[in-house]
Amino acid sequence: DGYNYGNNIHLTATTYRIDTVETGKGFYTDINGNTATAYGLIAAAEKAGVKLFLGSYPITPATDILQELSARKDLGVKALQMEDEIAGICTAIGASFAGSLGATSTSGPGLSLKSEALGLAVMTELPLVVVDVQRGGPSTGMPTKSEQADLFQALYGRNGESPLAVIAATTPTDCFDSAYWASKIALEHMTPVVLLTDGYIANGASTWKIPNLEKYPTITPPYVQKNFNESAENWKPYLRDEETLVRYWGVPGTEGYMHRIGGLEKDYFTGVISSNPENHQLMVDTRKAKIKKIADFIPEQAVIGNKDADTLIVGWGGTYGHLLEVMMRIQDKDRKVALAHFRFINPLPRNTYDILKKYKTIIV
Repeated sequence: DGYNYGNNIHLTATTYRIDTVETGKGFYTDINGNTATAYGLIAAAEKAGVKLFLGSYPITPATDILQELSARKDLGVKALQMEDEIAGICTAIGASFAGSLGATSTSGPGLSLKSEALGLAVMTELPLVVVDVQRGGPSTGMPTKSEQADLFQALYGRNGESPLAVIAATTPTDCFDSAYWASKIALEHMTPVVLLTDGYIANGASTWKIPNLEKYPTITPPYVQKNFNESAENWKPYLRDEETLVRYWGVPGTEGYMHRIGGLEKDYFTGVISSNPENHQLMVDTRKAKIKKIADFIPEQAVIGNKDADTLIVGWGGTYGHLLEVMMRIQDKDRKVALAHFRFINPLPRNTYDILKKYKTIIV
């Protein structure tokens, strides 16, 4: 009874000692994860020179993203509160087809409802960012409690073979960078990206050094008129860059590049509807290979801790603070340990194998 009483009234210590920490020069503000996510999407759209569109439906604990972006008309953001989760993602896909960065925000139950439309975005190969602020499940579950249980849903929760990129934010302030990278991958590789955060970091706040956007990597969408080296008459909707396998982005209204795409399988060369089994296998393999090649364009995985450790802790998402504390407590006992905390989940960074093979013991 005492435990439950303390838990229900959120009993905590009344006095805390906060030591001074070394910080770099700059402008700082307090920010929570949902607001940082919204700002990251805005920054990426600005960097890429495209408009940001959010089609969403209120759901705990992701609603703040919709509310924040709805207030950013001054930055050219278009945000619509739709009648349901499906309408939210479908409007975002439509905006992407029309040349915007399409985004939608949700939590676990909403991601389930969006799964069919996510498959459409995979098939049409359009840039889309889906922010999943995870909460306790299944079903309605625990809307106000945090959980990291949507990983497999993000990776595999669609019919057929529907590969897409998955990123996981680690802290409230990291939501900005993670949203930026999710948008960069979506726009440059013409793919939907699921950005996983959770209720803990979405509502948690920390001190954030306002970044200089000029120092962030460029975002260059593969516009057909800039990247296709032949005449418009020779272009087909699913012609690709030979190195990245990314299909060129033909935004409607671009003279000479009228086309249509959709959820039916297309011929690899002509872009017309095809049910040929050999062609289908080729398209499945191509979409999978395109996602795999993203690893060549993302940062390598970092490892912190003792460089000569035999034990590696591996984690992802909002567990970063907990695992960092665990590593430091182990080190305080004169034991050597290292930590690899992953932001990029699919594909994994290209040096992942080289990291893991160095350690005798890996704790996940």
